[in-house]
Amino acid sequence: MIPVNEAEAIILKAIAPLTETEIVGLGEGHGRILATEVTGKLDIPHWDNSAMDGYAIRAADVPEQPVKLQVIETIPAGEVPTQTLQAGQAARIFTGAMLPEGADTIVMQENAEREGDMVTILENPTRGKFVRSQGDYYRAGEPLLQAGMRLGAADIAVLAACQCPKFPVFRRPTVAIFSTGDELRSPTDTLQPGQIVDSNRYALTAFVESIGAIAKPLPTVPDDPAKLKETMQAALAQADIVLSTGGVSVGEYDFVEKLLEELGAEILMRKVAIRPGKPLTVAKFPDGKVYFGIPGNPVSALVGCWRFVQPAIKKLSGQKDNWQPHFVWATSPETLKGAGTRDAYLWGNLTMTETGYSFTRPSGGHSSANLINLAQTNALAIVPKGVAEIQTGDRLRVMLINS
Repeated sequence: MIPVNEAEAIILKAIAPLTETEIVGLGEGHGRILATEVTGKLDIPHWDNSAMDGYAIRAADVPEQPVKLQVIETIPAGEVPTQTLQAGQAARIFTGAMLPEGADTIVMQENAEREGDMVTILENPTRGKFVRSQGDYYRAGEPLLQAGMRLGAADIAVLAACQCPKFPVFRRPTVAIFSTGDELRSPTDTLQPGQIVDSNRYALTAFVESIGAIAKPLPTVPDDPAKLKETMQAALAQADIVLSTGGVSVGEYDFVEKLLEELGAEILMRKVAIRPGKPLTVAKFPDGKVYFGIPGNPVSALVGCWRFVQPAIKKLSGQKDNWQPHFVWATSPETLKGAGTRDAYLWGNLTMTETGYSFTRPSGGHSSANLINLAQTNALAIVPKGVAEIQTGDRLRVMLINS
C-alpha cells in the first residue's frame, strides 16, 4: 500500500496542466482560471476623491479651529468640479466625489457647522485626511492579477473596475464518469431484490462540477469486460480525466486494471494506505490522460475524490498552486479510533468554538457503505496510521471537504 502523501505526489506528478485557452467576459469569469497576467488601463482611484460626506478644504486654511470658510460649490458624486479652491474657501462634497483643484483635505460634516454660504470648521485636520488620492490602490500598466488564479467575486470586481471586460482563461477540464456493476439501477427504476441505486453517478457529477470542471456522466456499465472496455475507450476519447467507480478490488468481477493495461495505460498505483478507499487504481496513458478507478462504496468513492481526484483536477485546470486539500487543527469531544496500518479518514462536522475548531462525528454507523450520515458533513478527521486512537481533547488534523 502506498502512503497517502506519496500517492498524492505521484498523482500530481502525472498531471500536466492544460494549455488551451478561451476568451470570456465578466459574466462568465467567476471560478475560471486566469491564463495570462492582466494589467489594467486605469489608475485606481481614477482621480482624487472624497472618502466622506463633508467639506473639501485647504489644510493650510485651518491652522487652528474654529475657522470660517466660504462655500463656493457643491460637488456630488459623478460631477466634475467647476471651480478652484482659493485661500479661505471650501466646497461641499459627497462620498466618492472628485476633489476640486486646490483642495487637499476633507472635513467630515459632523465636524463642521454650515450657515448660508459659510461653514465653520470645528477641527484641525491633518493634510490629506479622508482623501483617496489617484493611483493610491493601483497604477495603470502595473500587474493587476496573476496567471493561474482562480477568479473569485472580488477578482471579477477588480477586472470590471479596471475596464477589463474580456480576458483569457484556461478551458475547463472534462471528466468522464461512470459506474460499474450488474446491481446498479437508476433512481427512477423499480428496484428488484439485490439491486441498488447508482448514487455515485450523481455524487461524482456534483463533485466534479463543484470544482469547476465539466462532468460527462456515461451510462452504468454491467460486469461485462467487453462492454466495460468499450465504455472506457469512449470515456477516454471525450475527456481529460476518467473517473469510474467499482471493479478495482480483487474479486472475480473486478476487470478495470487488466483492461487499462490492454488499452496501453501505465498503472501508477493500486492500493493506498487509507480507510475508507484503499483500492485506488490510477493509470496514465501516453497522451497524458489519467484514469482513476475508485471503489464503488459511496463513502469510499467520495473520500477518494476529495483526497486525490480534487488536487488532480485543480492542477489540470491551470491553477497555479493550492491544489492540495485545506487542513486545520481541531479537537474532538470523543475518542477517535485509528485504522492500524492505514490513515483513518473519519467524516463529520467542523465548527468554530471560542477555543478553536471542534470536530464531531455524526450519529449512526460509520461503514464506507453508509452514505446516509455522510450528508451535510464538511470535514474529515485524520487518525494517522499506527495511532490506535486520539483521545478526547487532543489535537488532530482535519481536512475540509468541498461537497
